[in-house]
Amino acid sequence: MRVLVGASGGGEGEVGVTSPVGLHRVVEPAGVLPQAAWRLDADPRIAPNEVRIRVERLNLDAASFRQLAQKHGGDGEKVRAEVLEIVSARGKMQNPVTGSGGMLIGTVEEAGRRSPLGLAVGDRVATLVSLTLTPLAILDGLARWDGRSEQVPCDGYAILFARSIAAVLPADLHPELALAVLDVCGAPALTARVVAEQVAGRERTGDGSPVTVAVIGGAGKSGSLSLAAARRAGAGRTVGVVPVAAERDALVAAGLASVVALADARDPVGVSAAVTTALGGPADVTVVCVDVPGCEHGAVLATADGGTVIFFSMATSFAAAALGAEGLAADVTMLVGNGYVPGHAELALGLVRSEPGVRGLFASRLAAD
Repeated sequence: MRVLVGASGGGEGEVGVTSPVGLHRVVEPAGVLPQAAWRLDADPRIAPNEVRIRVERLNLDAASFRQLAQKHGGDGEKVRAEVLEIVSARGKMQNPVTGSGGMLIGTVEEAGRRSPLGLAVGDRVATLVSLTLTPLAILDGLARWDGRSEQVPCDGYAILFARSIAAVLPADLHPELALAVLDVCGAPALTARVVAEQVAGRERTGDGSPVTVAVIGGAGKSGSLSLAAARRAGAGRTVGVVPVAAERDALVAAGLASVVALADARDPVGVSAAVTTALGGPADVTVVCVDVPGCEHGAVLATADGGTVIFFSMATSFAAAALGAEGLAADVTMLVGNGYVPGHAELALGLVRSEPGVRGLFASRLAAD
């Protein structure tokens, strides 16, 4: 697999014409980056530093799909209609409530002569940038999607900028599995980095105590990968926090966590008690991988002073996290998982290949979808 990250490319004189960050695709409001724009220009004609992808599948992010499904009471036809309406109106897939989108897979249809991505016509790729900043047009009315799963069969096209990121799909993994993994590959990479830094710090100071990690939402896609990554990075003890017995049983069977605990992520005291009981104290690193709001205070309360909380969910209220930490007098570092860490795709795919528990959880989720 090749992961391709665009260089800045172009010169100042091209801003607004062939901007490497896509400013020339912003329709309104003027002067903002594509992710912040209300509407993008999804014209299929590409600039010299762009790439056009023929889309075959979208992967809606979990927070966005949950919001749409709940809004429409699980009515797939209404979910499908709203996704079509969003893309038609905005020229991209960006849920106006959650602000999030997802990613896609497809085949390179045309590559501009000055594109720095290194992609060739015919390459089958997954985009590692959000649909919230990707110009997108749907041509088939999503006729093959029932509106009941995050993965969306689709015929259409999308545009990548010079500063976009894409991965050529690996030949040894089914495209649906690869898409599901790459959708959340930033979470395990950032978890591994933070855990490794804490392990190295303790080694430097001669502190022999193990680094402990709690993953809230440990049975999900990003959660299971993060548990595996934490263990690989040297975590001494891990706890996966899940809300229901079925997820507890699945995560226990997967063997990815030292302990699996039941708690509602929206219950701060319950989460803190579950983590503290499982680990014998608060966690050094807490990773939030749930797609529902209201999980900020529990994560802060479950983390030791001097520890780190990683928020890897589009449902997070960062104001609630900051004010909650202040109100709890919690001396914790809070990180926003932005979805990109160098080497993130290779790390996540490597975990799926080498960790049967991770692969099993992903396979079960895809089968359920």
